[in-house]
This record gives sequence, structure tokens and C-alpha cells, in this order.
Amino acid sequence: MKIIHIIIILILVVAVAVVITTMTDSSTYSDFAEAGRKPDKELHIIGKLNRAKPIEYDAKKNANQFTFYMVDEKGLEKQVVYNNAKPQDFEKSEKVVIIGSMKGDQFFAKSLLLKCPSKYNDKKPSKFGSKKFG
Repeated sequence: MKIIHIIIILILVVAVAVVITTMTDSSTYSDFAEAGRKPDKELHIIGKLNRAKPIEYDAKKNANQFTFYMVDEKGLEKQVVYNNAKPQDFEKSEKVVIIGSMKGDQFFAKSLLLKCPSKYNDKKPSKFGSKKFG
């Protein structure tokens, strides 16, 4: 076997190992129940802010701690702790995606993604007159 064949085989083995490692370490969308069963795994959870419960953020006391209650898509509610500043317009968000893991009865989020309401919801564009497009 030539040296070039050995190098090509080694490159293929490394590429396969990288793909397998990437697939097993990637986060998945889940819910609070699964996060409770897998406290060591980082998960993405989609839910809605529970506006009936308090949103706690005091920049003077601790600017890097923000807590709120969220209900996941299956209806389970948990307190979420986010060790960072509260995002602007957080209360206006339609949905929240939290990325992190469970510790005890709280979910500790490393990052938040907000889906804010669109100003274009269900609005149809006005007619263009006699011009036709397409």
C-alpha cells in the first residue's frame, strides 16, 4: 500500500469521527420533563412566558441575574434562571427559546432567544392597482 493511500484513509477516518462527535454533542429541542430526567445535558426548550408570575430583575442588586417562569409546549412550568441581563422587550415576546440545563427544580439558561410579535401578522398587502407582477 502506498503512503498516499494510508494518508487518504486516515483523513477519512478523522472526518467520520468529527461527524459522529458533532452529531452526538449537538443540543436538541425538548421539554422540562426531559430536562429533569437529563440534568447533565444541554437542551433547547420552547415555551411561553408566564406573565401571571413575577419577573425578577434588579440591576442595582445584581445586574447579572434574571429569573422568570416559563411554560413549555407540553404545559409544564418551571422557574428559569438566566445569569445575564434581562433582554430588552422581554415581556413583549410571543415565545422564548431557552438553552441550558436543569439543576434541581430550576432551569439554568445559558442563552435566550426571543420571538417577538410581528407587526405584519395576518395582514395582506394592499392591491397594486392595474400592474401585474410575475
